Amino acid sequence: MRITFLGTGTSQGIPVIACDCVVCRSNDQHDKRLRTSVWIQVHGKSFVIDTGPDFRQQMLRANVHSLDAAVFTHQHKDHTAGLDDIRAFNHRQQMDMPLYGRLEVLNQIKTEFAYAFSEKRYPGVPHFELHPIENEPFEVAGIKVIPIEVMHHKLPVYGYRIGDFTYITDANYISEEEQEKIKGSQVLVLDTLQKEPHLSHFTLAQALDLIDKLNVPQAYLTHISHKLGLHAVVESELPPHVHLAYDGLVLDL
Repeated sequence: MRITFLGTGTSQGIPVIACDCVVCRSNDQHDKRLRTSVWIQVHGKSFVIDTGPDFRQQMLRANVHSLDAAVFTHQHKDHTAGLDDIRAFNHRQQMDMPLYGRLEVLNQIKTEFAYAFSEKRYPGVPHFELHPIENEPFEVAGIKVIPIEVMHHKLPVYGYRIGDFTYITDANYISEEEQEKIKGSQVLVLDTLQKEPHLSHFTLAQALDLIDKLNVPQAYLTHISHKLGLHAVVESELPPHVHLAYDGLVLDL
C-alpha cells in the first residue's frame, strides 16, 4: 500500500489569506499546506479520501493518472468542493466515478453539484455513481474499508481503516467502541489542529494522549492550522514515533 498526502492543512490552508504570522510567512515547503486529502494505492487500485478545493492542483502535483473511486469523510466544503474536477477522470477512463459516503454526505453532494444530477445534463459535466455507506465494512474496487465513526463537535464523521492503515480527520471525540477498530494499526493518521482548545478538533496534547492510549507504532498528524506552529519546531518536540504529516509525504506500508 502506498499513501500520498495530497494536503495536510485545515479549511483555510497555509498560508492563510491576508495572514502575516510566522508560519504563513515561512519559506519552508513543509509549512505550505493544501486542504486535507490522501491518495491511496493498494493492490493495483487507486482512490482518494476527500476532494477538497485544491483537488485539481493535488491531482496534477501527485501526477495521478487514474482513480477508481472517491471516499468521503463528511460533507464540509473543505472536503468536497473540488469534486467537479473528477470529470477529467470520467473522460479519461470512460466511466462514472463511484463516490462512497454517508447518505447525508451524498445528499449534500447532490445539492451542491445539482447540475451533475439533472435530467438534462450539460455536456462535459461530471458523472457519478453514488454508494451510500453505514458504519459497517464495505469494499472500494474490491478493497476492504472499515469505517470508524468519530465526532466533529456534533457532526458524525467517518475515519477509515484499510489494512494496517487508519486515517482520521476532523474529530474531537472517538468512542471506546470505535477506538477498538483502530487498535492493531501500524500507522494512524490523526486530526491535530492546534495547541489551544478547540470546539471540534483534537489539540496536539489530546492527539498525543490518544496515540499513546492506542499504542500505535507510527502516527502522523494532519488537518493542521497555522496556529500549531512552524513545522520544524513542532516536529522537533514530538515523540520519535509521531510526526507531522506534510503535503507530498509518501508512506509505503
